[in-house]
Amino acid sequence: MRIRVMVVDDEPLSREELKHLLNAYQQIDIVAEAECGESALEKILRLQPDVVFLDIEIGEMSGLNLAKMLQQLKQPPRIVFATAYPNYAVEAFRYEAVDYLLKPFDEAQVNETVMRLIRKCQKERETFPEFLIRKLAIEEDDRIIYVSPHDILYCYREIKETVIVTKQKTYHTKVPLKELEQKLKDNLFFRTHKSYLVNVEKVEQLTPWFNGAYQLTLTGVPDKIPVSRNYVKLLRQKLEL
Repeated sequence: MRIRVMVVDDEPLSREELKHLLNAYQQIDIVAEAECGESALEKILRLQPDVVFLDIEIGEMSGLNLAKMLQQLKQPPRIVFATAYPNYAVEAFRYEAVDYLLKPFDEAQVNETVMRLIRKCQKERETFPEFLIRKLAIEEDDRIIYVSPHDILYCYREIKETVIVTKQKTYHTKVPLKELEQKLKDNLFFRTHKSYLVNVEKVEQLTPWFNGAYQLTLTGVPDKIPVSRNYVKLLRQKLEL
């Protein structure tokens, strides 16, 4: 089991300290970090982390305000407040915080928090096993086609429709790529570009292109898939041991 984590703190040294402590756990994948609420919100919506370690004071948008906004999402991430301010604890737990860590971080307390997160995630996945949702429903003409996510090679946005390329066939749907990404987020899919979503199981090669961008080669796909430079680091983290 892997838990995808994001660290939000306006102090670089605090972010590095917390990341160092969290990297000691093989169950934790740190997928992103942010130094302010606005940047954090954008990355949370795009990357869908399981857990956000969140400071209280992070610029114009406080951590509490960000937590309040996140609770409006259909599937909000778990929140762990990690801050130097003990007097916000009562308010923080109103936003269903899993824990409230105080700076300077204590290794034993961080361990307790991580163990609590692991137990919660295990319990949820036992209650709602991922295999219950096996097929992607695609409306085509007057029928609904059910496609296994494992058969999807990649998806891309073309004018006003999304194209889904599988081993057997190519489908066209009006569903926005962002909505499709949300449906497939528990499977091995990654947004490589604003217009492309790929099945990382099919990736064979990553090749430099220009201006920091790359191109992907997928198994059985003659076309090259673009990878924006902003996504390269996260893609490599997802792909590589």
